[in-house]
Amino acid sequence: MTALAEAASPDEERWQYRMKDLCEATGLPRQAIHFYIQQKLLPPGHKTGRNMAWYSEEHLERLHLIKKLQHERFLPLKAIKALFDGEEGVFSPRQHAFLAGVKERLTESLKTAEDRSPTLTPTEIAERTGIDPEDVERAFELGLVGGVRSNGSLKIAAADMWIFEAFGKVRSLGFTPDLGFQVEDMALYQDAITTLLNEEVRLISSRLSELPPETVAIMIEEVVPILDRYIMRLHSTKIREFFANVL
Repeated sequence: MTALAEAASPDEERWQYRMKDLCEATGLPRQAIHFYIQQKLLPPGHKTGRNMAWYSEEHLERLHLIKKLQHERFLPLKAIKALFDGEEGVFSPRQHAFLAGVKERLTESLKTAEDRSPTLTPTEIAERTGIDPEDVERAFELGLVGGVRSNGSLKIAAADMWIFEAFGKVRSLGFTPDLGFQVEDMALYQDAITTLLNEEVRLISSRLSELPPETVAIMIEEVVPILDRYIMRLHSTKIREFFANVL
């Protein structure tokens, strides 16, 4: 959808929707659409005045897709943005075809995500983890977890419960808001892993695309547990090395 990013003249055939038209067509509030633009999930419209902009059919299609991924599959906004970033120019059509072929040959544990339809309220999550409901709300606003807000009520994907469990344990160790530790700090790890994954997929698609997809699928299945252990140990090793060399 690279056409979304083009700077174009106010062509009436293309720029045919106002903000209220997008809201009516998608059922999304104006604030949500502005938030998607702010988070770069949706490109800005064609501005014709200080408070006036027009939008295209591509904007409407993107909003429908965001709503489907967030409201039906309960994907976090960060995951949705990563998906869009991968679709828009990161991989060539040939690489996409290669990755699709690999996906078809992966075991279900790697190619099938958890069922994200069961949901919990912020209060239910807070009761189970010891964190504040406001922390759950903030994690959702930051796009760290999946969920949907309807009629003012927030429902978080139960599949993301482990994130709050980890955050609750970290907070119980003394990493509290009084000392400046906030939910935003958890984004550091999500962003780092997302960057790592994007680079891993780029390397695989550029270096292994000449191999049969079934061979690459087996290689990925076998290397993932090894790399998981490597990353965990590397983190611990780097921490020990740092403090061992503090003067």
